[in-house]
Amino acid sequence: MDAPLPLAHPFIVARDPQAPPAGLAGAVVAIGNFDGLHRGHRGVIAHAQALARSLGKPCALLTFEPHPADVFAGRSVIFRLTPPDAKAALLARLGLDGMVILTFDKDFAARPPREFTEEILARRLGVSAAVAGYDFCFGAKRAGNPDFLRAEGERLGFAVEIVPRVTQDEAGSLEAVSSTATREALQSGDVELAARLLGHPYFVEGVVQEGRKLGRTLGFPTANIALDPSSRLRHGIYAVTLEAGGVVREGVANFGRRPTVEEQGAPLLEVFVFDFDGDLYGETVEVAFIGFIRGEAKFPSLDALTAQMRDDAQKAREILARHPR
Repeated sequence: MDAPLPLAHPFIVARDPQAPPAGLAGAVVAIGNFDGLHRGHRGVIAHAQALARSLGKPCALLTFEPHPADVFAGRSVIFRLTPPDAKAALLARLGLDGMVILTFDKDFAARPPREFTEEILARRLGVSAAVAGYDFCFGAKRAGNPDFLRAEGERLGFAVEIVPRVTQDEAGSLEAVSSTATREALQSGDVELAARLLGHPYFVEGVVQEGRKLGRTLGFPTANIALDPSSRLRHGIYAVTLEAGGVVREGVANFGRRPTVEEQGAPLLEVFVFDFDGDLYGETVEVAFIGFIRGEAKFPSLDALTAQMRDDAQKAREILARHPR
């Protein structure tokens, strides 16, 4: 993934604002969960951006946390493709001005749809326009639908655009594009398919933490990152890029429980960055998954593991050499 471009102004993240956030007053908002921000989601966002430009207003995403499916299930059931930090990073790269996060719980879900339009869209956010997909529903018993939202916009004084179902974009058919299909691809390790569905390589963000430093003794020092607990990415070895401080480097990564050296370790992402001898501890980094090499395996000795790591690193270099930067 390319290094992010410098922003003309800071990207704004507002959680449960009680008044229009500074910099997002009168914004055009695209409403939805948008987990993954895949190619299908981009159509709604592109409509919001075009409308914001025509009105001379900022553009933001209005989304919900935790994921509604987790709230209704009472536990974590969704493999989150874009937890809030990753979602904010991608939205900034797409050129949006900010993201508004509303806390979603059963009380929020039980509120009448008019409370959402009056209290949140009109009063607390002061939106100039709302943009949603053709199947967007909200409020108690999902009683708020696109027709209701249009009528509320007319009553309350903000524009409403409902984006019809789009089946094609510049990259081809969108028929198979969904968050569910993307999750299934990642769970099988097919990061190349996930990239085609998303429109960009699947990536994660995290803070580099200190580990046991075993990799350093084997000649493969790693940057260790704990992924979102909901992650169900297949355990295994991947060709990756790592971005830190605006610089993108190539590497090979293991995601899993390290069965050769630990029996019950928590899943961890360990990235060996090629041709790098710096210190990334404490830095927030972005790791993009470019290609799958093999599943995680247990080796009879550290020597056997080290030999396999050399082979994995070479295969990662070959995959990355074929990947456009």
